[in-house]
Amino acid sequence: MGLFPVKPCPPVKKRLRGKECPPGKNRIAFRSMNRFALIGGAVAVIAGVSVVFMARRPEPAAEMVATAPAPPRIIPKKDEPVPTPRNPVAEAPRKAAPPAKAAPEAAPAAAPAAPTLASLTLESDVPGASVFIDRQFVGNTPLSLDKLQPGSKRVQLTASGFDSVQKTIELSPGPNAITIRVKEVALNAKVPVVHKHAMGSCDGTLSATLDGLKYDTSNKGDAFTLSYAQVEQFAVDYLQKNLRVKQKGGKTWNFTDKNDNADALFVFHREVEAARKKLAEGYTREP
Repeated sequence: MGLFPVKPCPPVKKRLRGKECPPGKNRIAFRSMNRFALIGGAVAVIAGVSVVFMARRPEPAAEMVATAPAPPRIIPKKDEPVPTPRNPVAEAPRKAAPPAKAAPEAAPAAAPAAPTLASLTLESDVPGASVFIDRQFVGNTPLSLDKLQPGSKRVQLTASGFDSVQKTIELSPGPNAITIRVKEVALNAKVPVVHKHAMGSCDGTLSATLDGLKYDTSNKGDAFTLSYAQVEQFAVDYLQKNLRVKQKGGKTWNFTDKNDNADALFVFHREVEAARKKLAEGYTREP
């Protein structure tokens, strides 16, 4: 229902002057006032009801803010790794450590001192041979000796049924090992001689090896080289101071020396005959 503007009655002062509002106009004004009063009352009633409703409505329970409980503090035991949190805080990148300096090289170990004494291991093809060093008996083969002075040593081996063997050896500081063979033969003998001719003589050198005899002289017609198979006679006469060599089916040579005796010729003859005998018995040649 719409509202229409109502012209109000003139004020009282004007009405006292004899002018009164017409009756119809007063009625319209009253109705309008009633409508305003109804509307205002309705609004007041609605407002009151709302206030009462709001007063009786229970207040909403305060929402509990769900807060996550603090994680329990973990105390690591000895020798146990500390647990990593679920969301670890990213650490700032660390600077790379400078390269480690190379450790200084260890000094090389000192070389052991050089030995000053000598040791000797001596073996022989005849076990049990007696060993003499510088004419002193030191034991039987095989033999090991130590604490010897380095230098030249004269070694002699003797065994029953065999000729003695003598060798000169050089001992160096530290270990030394040698083998001396008793069943081994060597021959390299020489003697200065005078070859007697029917008329006159000539000087020369008579030598012997395991292969034979050789005479060297300035007189080429008297020089010779003979194997033992070619020699028919090889004999010494000590009283006559004469050494005779006769070739099978050939020439004969008579030798003497310039000394008053035939000692050198005798020793030469003995060495040659001893070597030839050993070869016949199966001795090996000395290399």
